[in-house]
Amino acid sequence: YFVAGIKGILIANKRQDNQVKTYITYNKGRDWRLLQAPAADLDGNDIHCILPFCSLHLQLQMSENPYLSGAITTKSSAPGIIVATGNIGAELSYNNVGMFISSDAGNSWRQIFQEEHNVWFLDKGGALVAVKQPSMPTRHLWVSFDEGRQWNQHSFSSVPLFVDGVLVEAGAENQIMTFFGHFSHRSEWQLIKIDYKSIFSKKCTEEDYQTWILHNQGEPCVMGQKQIYMKRRPGNYCMLGKDYSRILSAESCICRAHDFECDYGYERRGDGNCRPAFWFNPSSVSRSCSQGQNYLNSTGYRKVVLNNCTKGVKEMYTARKQQCPNRPPKGLLLTTKDGKLTANLGSNVTFLVHLDEGDSLRTNIQLDFGDGTAVSYSNLSWTEEGIKHVYKSAGIFRVTALAENTLGYDTTILFLHITCPVENVQLLAPFVVIRNKEVNITAVVLPSHSRTVTYFWWLGNNTEPMITLDGSISYTFPSEGMHTITVQVAAANTILQDTKTIAVKEFFKSLLLSFSPNLDEFNPDIPEWRQDVGRVIKKVSDFPEERFLVAIFPGVPTAAELFLLPRKNQSESRKKSEEELEQVSDVIVSALNQNLVEFELKPGVRVIVYNTQLTLAPLVDSNPRHSSSAMLMLLSVVFLGLAVFLIYKFKRKIPWINIYAEVNQEKEQEMIGSVGQSDSTPKITLSEFSTSKELMEKEEGESRRNQISREISGRGLPY
Repeated sequence: YFVAGIKGILIANKRQDNQVKTYITYNKGRDWRLLQAPAADLDGNDIHCILPFCSLHLQLQMSENPYLSGAITTKSSAPGIIVATGNIGAELSYNNVGMFISSDAGNSWRQIFQEEHNVWFLDKGGALVAVKQPSMPTRHLWVSFDEGRQWNQHSFSSVPLFVDGVLVEAGAENQIMTFFGHFSHRSEWQLIKIDYKSIFSKKCTEEDYQTWILHNQGEPCVMGQKQIYMKRRPGNYCMLGKDYSRILSAESCICRAHDFECDYGYERRGDGNCRPAFWFNPSSVSRSCSQGQNYLNSTGYRKVVLNNCTKGVKEMYTARKQQCPNRPPKGLLLTTKDGKLTANLGSNVTFLVHLDEGDSLRTNIQLDFGDGTAVSYSNLSWTEEGIKHVYKSAGIFRVTALAENTLGYDTTILFLHITCPVENVQLLAPFVVIRNKEVNITAVVLPSHSRTVTYFWWLGNNTEPMITLDGSISYTFPSEGMHTITVQVAAANTILQDTKTIAVKEFFKSLLLSFSPNLDEFNPDIPEWRQDVGRVIKKVSDFPEERFLVAIFPGVPTAAELFLLPRKNQSESRKKSEEELEQVSDVIVSALNQNLVEFELKPGVRVIVYNTQLTLAPLVDSNPRHSSSAMLMLLSVVFLGLAVFLIYKFKRKIPWINIYAEVNQEKEQEMIGSVGQSDSTPKITLSEFSTSKELMEKEEGESRRNQISREISGRGLPY
């Protein structure tokens, strides 16, 4: 609580050893002491209260009602007078409380009431008016003209009034108090005006005053001054008036130790001296302090604010002027202007460099942007507006800042993500894999990114994705059937996905196919074209679709892979199934070697399908280093590397797609895809193979080729 009227005096309640006690200070918190209890009670009986075991404790709550005085009250117009509710004992208590007053700014106290009262100051403290707390109705008030030593009772109402508040109108010409309240809890508001001007017999003259010296237990220097006040002599019924001035004189004192408190970062120890706190480094100097300049070095002390002492020990405790030292760099900090660790490709990135300590005029700053570019500054102030840089490629860059002078150096690192939106993603996966055999799956992203892309993989029926930073994963399918793989690629604020379907079998056979060179003259290298060629090959081969897959690789020269699958739900043993696939494979190889598989691309252009004499997968997968899936992935990636630019830049439709689709429209729903399609899952047909030896007869083969040729030509295909 700030005591009004005298600067530097505060009263506070402090909890210590589970007890709350009241303390007072006369130098704005530099030193505190307990309050001395009154020597006697209201009846004149001695109170044996010895410090520090017993003292006076005050309630410091402020009144929520601005028209009541509250538990403690002081006025700047009445310096030195403190009226408060409290108790005497070892600690603050809300039992056995009374009203206490001090006329000498808290040095000594007297008890004035045994019950709680509201007290108001009249005539600048020349008179005090007291009324009981509003919880009890009253028709009396008490007035004192000797600072609470004697009280006179006056009746202000014929009926007891619950006093809710008092308005005191200041001024020498209009001495009026207005009481407001109610006679009962259900009655209306009552206003009672009291003109107390008639109480005073005259206006005070010089003989009616006496002097009072402010002190702290006899010490006259308070806040570095000797202050003498004028007070009306107790018992004189004269009005002070508006020209009254309390302070008679104020003289500065010689500075002593109690006029100084601990400076920022210092704490007072048990010996009374101020020492650095554990978190404070007294040798640290402001960043703005450069070599050749001066700064004020604290001694650990500073004069109490508003203290007016002079000379004495002032020079010893005052901060001293010293020359700024040359310091090594310390506390180097590197950030971006917007505070983010990511930026778009091609945007202007602004870096900010901050140094806590070091001579900014003699410190060299070097900034390496991590992309082979670096800058250097000979003065830290040159970097205050920020250092701008544009990155020309996506990736994660290690940005390094170095501050160096003749005494040392400091360095810091920032990792900046430069991102670019994804424009295309293509999932590369084999069409057929062996159950419980690891297979590689790759996602190709355009444009290519470096460590700034996140991949989300959904495999089979998994509800939660597998998340990687690499575009390739290895996976093992535990069960047979058709399995769907989906990959989502996230970069910057863009997310794209691609989906493929994989057939998982216990075993299968595959043949690598090639074509006569005239096919490549008409190869536009787009997914739709490869899908249609795959349909034509299946149709001219005339094998059951259920066990027959054809995949056309992207790029030129045109190549394909033919997959032979075992029967579904077969009752035969695996050995018989393997023998059957061997027989079917021999039949197909024989047909391919005899040029029995061909089709007419356009009138006059016939394309022959060949066997490349390379089996990509064994009938039974026993070699862990080779499989049709691995070989297919290798070939697919090689072909994709040759053709991906054309696919990405020149993806288009060809005019005969819709016409040719009618050739095998009824089988479209069973298609499952063709290698290289970028925007949807390509489709190929599963066919059940026939092992009929009639395919080996050249005459019937030639007849079949002519039939297919006539059917395609009859459709009016342009190619």
